[in-house]
Amino acid sequence: MSWWEALILGIVEGITEYLPVSSTGHLTITEYLMGKQIDDIGMVAFTAVIQIGAIAAAVLYFWTDIWRIIKAWVTGLFHKSARRNPDYRFGWAIIIGSVPIAVVGLLFKDFIETGLRSMWFVAAGLVVWSAVLFAADHYAARLATKTPAPDSPQATKTDNETTVIQALLIGLMQCVSLIPGVSRSGATISAGLFLGFDRVLATRLSFFLGIPALVAAGTLEGVSNFDTIGATVGWVPTILGLVMSFVIGYVSIAWLLKFVSKHSFNSFIIYRLCIGGLIAVLLISGIIPAN
Repeated sequence: MSWWEALILGIVEGITEYLPVSSTGHLTITEYLMGKQIDDIGMVAFTAVIQIGAIAAAVLYFWTDIWRIIKAWVTGLFHKSARRNPDYRFGWAIIIGSVPIAVVGLLFKDFIETGLRSMWFVAAGLVVWSAVLFAADHYAARLATKTPAPDSPQATKTDNETTVIQALLIGLMQCVSLIPGVSRSGATISAGLFLGFDRVLATRLSFFLGIPALVAAGTLEGVSNFDTIGATVGWVPTILGLVMSFVIGYVSIAWLLKFVSKHSFNSFIIYRLCIGGLIAVLLISGIIPAN
């Protein structure tokens, strides 16, 4: 892989990792346009590794919150009185919510890396999940028009008020994002909206739950396919892509949180439908192959 190809893929990853438009789907499309073999194990590993850059951006952006939660969680492990701290419970919520995708990802690792690497899955994931995100966003909008009691499930929440059950449900939904085109953030944000969270909180929870999952996935791919990445892609391009995804990812996070505080997800839904529909037309017409 050339250095400029790695930079482009890093930019695509940084922009799309946190937007509900599917980073894997966009990377797959971009890799195909570059003439890459999208089901090649080296390309699959490269895709997972450069995600670490975007995740590092999330860690930096939310570092104050993350450090507060870590301290509360560790303190609560050794001091019973500290377990009343909401941040302690939120720490457990993040851990437990991250378990489903780790289990499913490991159990079906080979199938995910090969059987799901098809442009048909990308197109279907983009289109079908658009309907889910649309339903979730409009459900949350209807809740927002009501005036709930302070102790009702629909009242304004903060991060550390998320329960373990809610985090687990969002984590289960995150497993659907293993299908290219669905979008990890799209899946987790949809789940959060259906649970009564507002758009900003649902988006923040998506970031927190994504950090453990994507760091684990990227590290596993990097370690297990170290030689393959070096031989097929090259470690210099991989590092360039990782750094670029970090820089662009940080900007993307700041922009997205500001955007969802004032706007619905409709623009992302329309974009997903257009891209997914275009890919389907190109596949049906035989202009592009599925793999």
